[in-house]
Amino acid sequence: MIKKIFLFLLFLPIQFLSAQTDLANFPTGADPKEIGHRIAHRFIAGKHMLHAGKWISYPETFYWTGAINYAHLTGDQELMQAMEERFSKLTVSEPQLLPIKNHVDLNMFGSLPLRLYQLTKEKSYLDLGLPYADTQWELPQNASQEAKDWAQKGYSWQTRLWIDDMYMITIVQAAAFKATGKAEYLDRAAREMVLYLDELQRPNGLFYHAPDVPYYWGRGNGWMAAGMTELLRMLPQDHPDRPRILKGYLTMMKSLKKQQRKSGMWNQLIDQADCWAETSGSAMFAYAIISGVKQGWLGEKQYGPVARKAWLALAKYVDDQGAVSEICVGTNKKNDKQYYYDRPRHTGDYHGQAAYMWCVNALLEGSTK
Repeated sequence: MIKKIFLFLLFLPIQFLSAQTDLANFPTGADPKEIGHRIAHRFIAGKHMLHAGKWISYPETFYWTGAINYAHLTGDQELMQAMEERFSKLTVSEPQLLPIKNHVDLNMFGSLPLRLYQLTKEKSYLDLGLPYADTQWELPQNASQEAKDWAQKGYSWQTRLWIDDMYMITIVQAAAFKATGKAEYLDRAAREMVLYLDELQRPNGLFYHAPDVPYYWGRGNGWMAAGMTELLRMLPQDHPDRPRILKGYLTMMKSLKKQQRKSGMWNQLIDQADCWAETSGSAMFAYAIISGVKQGWLGEKQYGPVARKAWLALAKYVDDQGAVSEICVGTNKKNDKQYYYDRPRHTGDYHGQAAYMWCVNALLEGSTK
């Protein structure tokens, strides 16, 4: 009996160490800090990616924020200064590029200045960012009847039941919560998330692009995975909406584990084996799984290897200049399966650059379990 206990105790640290190293000790070419440095610094000289050719787009906003978070995590003062200087230029000499506040894909811009406020406590960032969160719930005078109906039910008037909304709404409301400590912002995002889960999640845990588009598009599902992840990181354990969101998250992660390809990637259409591997959606899924393992929502033994395999695969798509390849371009919904197969693939598109930064930062963060 004593011998058995000794052997058990001898084996336990090795087993524990093995689980802990799934998301650490990556080989040459896959070091998150080094890859993050290349991708983040690439943003400094990058051109603006504009929405409708007029305003800072959501992919640029998220790439920008990802670079800021990387600079904060790694203590890269040169990068942080460059990010603030670029933002200063935006507000001083390029104010026409600041998004207006009339659409879910534009209001999310507020998450960027609100993140800068969290790090610097510079009030001008708060003053710029907070109205983007507030106006997402303030019904405009010229609102459509559909918008009025959603607002009357307590949801954002910008609700439209497209799966990417669940990152756009979540991220700006969550940023407002973190900047102000006001629970109403977090409650708004949580209630909206429950609506989208109830309306859009399929029994297999995945999401159609929209109610009238029955295809499991990769990046569309990635927005949902990332949105749930962001909320779960912030929702108190006793929040009334947390169990429903956690259930939706776990159901999705189980399906993603099953759908991961032997390469470690996920396809442009997740459930279609003959479709091409797409990097932005795969990075979003990896981010959600990495976070789940580190936060303790997912079993380390079951999901640690999934996350590691995904990151090792993703790392191969980054070139020496920090440009990610095989990124699906911006994609509208369309009830046509071939449409998704035929979408162009770009290198360096900010949809993918941003999602990679999420993975990098999640890998560099410590566990909060």
